[in-house]
Amino acid sequence: MSVFLSNSSSDPTVLSTESPQATRLGVAIVGLGGAVATTAVAGVALLRAGAMSTTGLPLANLPAALTDQLVRYENLVFGGWDLCPDDLAAAARQHRVLEPEQLAAAEAELSALRPWPAVGNVRFCRNVTGQHLLPVNSHAAAVEAIRADLQRFRREQGTERLVVVNLASTEAMPDLSLPLFATPEAFEAAVQADDERIPPAMLYAYAAILEDVPYMNFTPSCAADAPALLRLAELRGVPVAGKDGKTGQTFMKTVLAPALHARNLHIDGWFSTNILGNRDGLALDNAESLASKITTKGSVLDQIVGYKVDNHVVHIHYYKPRGDNKEAWDNIDIEGFLGQKMQIKVNFLCRDSILAAPLALELARLADLAKRRGEGGVAQALGVFFKSPMVPDPSMVPIHGFEQQQAVLLNWLAAGVSAPQPQPAVEVAKGVLSPALASFSPDASAV
Repeated sequence: MSVFLSNSSSDPTVLSTESPQATRLGVAIVGLGGAVATTAVAGVALLRAGAMSTTGLPLANLPAALTDQLVRYENLVFGGWDLCPDDLAAAARQHRVLEPEQLAAAEAELSALRPWPAVGNVRFCRNVTGQHLLPVNSHAAAVEAIRADLQRFRREQGTERLVVVNLASTEAMPDLSLPLFATPEAFEAAVQADDERIPPAMLYAYAAILEDVPYMNFTPSCAADAPALLRLAELRGVPVAGKDGKTGQTFMKTVLAPALHARNLHIDGWFSTNILGNRDGLALDNAESLASKITTKGSVLDQIVGYKVDNHVVHIHYYKPRGDNKEAWDNIDIEGFLGQKMQIKVNFLCRDSILAAPLALELARLADLAKRRGEGGVAQALGVFFKSPMVPDPSMVPIHGFEQQQAVLLNWLAAGVSAPQPQPAVEVAKGVLSPALASFSPDASAV
């Protein structure tokens, strides 16, 4: 057990004395060559160049009293792994998310970034493969190679502060009830035995936790939510969060469902379908990967409304011509006063990576803050960013309603404000942004 308890990172109390905004934060991305990652990296490059605003970044319009604890967007530096060796400029041209002038402005920075060789396993992700693989022949060697990558990234960037963000393609779901996923000791034994039931996402999460690096899972894949890895994160004081970024259809669902419930309009059925043609869509064109995604998308309604929505149907279809321009269509059947039936139809024509990339950037900043606060295990305050928020105990039911989740996040940020702040910022936090901060006082004790 000593290997699990040892902590090689700097003391969080020492980290907390640094100026958060002046210090660089290394963001190691699994799936660095994907559409979401290239969009995120390009966005930061454009921010540095003064070529774009902060529109779309969820925390950018909060009062400074809440966000001056966070590293600046411009101080994020990137590295990571991908199954494709192309530099990020070449990858961005292929994904066709950026406008030509945006790509031109960010091209120098993007072309300088090449992904590190990655862990791949067609058993868990059949439709997205590549030859840019770590030259290892066992799980244990893969974990050590990932740890070495993180250590090198620290040295090269001159920062002790790192975060790992999983933006890779969706993997098939392992059986988390198996004994090898139950405890850190059992998982370590399975790694050493090269157990074929361990998916790549777990190897990245395991390596990150052993390096005392926060791990954020933006995918539906099983990773730090395995009981063994969650317990290990708690023991080592490493923040983890996930899973499956809440960007489009499920975001709208968790906004609308609480309002319908508040008006006591009964949801008789909710039919949801999606079409998308990017690499994520290609991964989901496999039945086993799709099952992981459907699980996270389909779990939200019952908790929000307090009853089982019998006719909650979710479909996802890969349609290559659409590319990154995802379309999410919902038909909602509701019952109102006097038993009268009504319908609501929502057609969200969205840009998948344009919605997802800003959330990934915010998660990196927030995970770093959680680590500097000395918090380990599930970072529940970050649940607003996920379709299926992790909880520290399987008996707990996660919060899914967007407004409730946002209140939890804002209160968590407010709890870190220990010194009196300028009154205008406090008033903005109280009266404009969220009812959750109505009682916020900057000198209140942290909770």
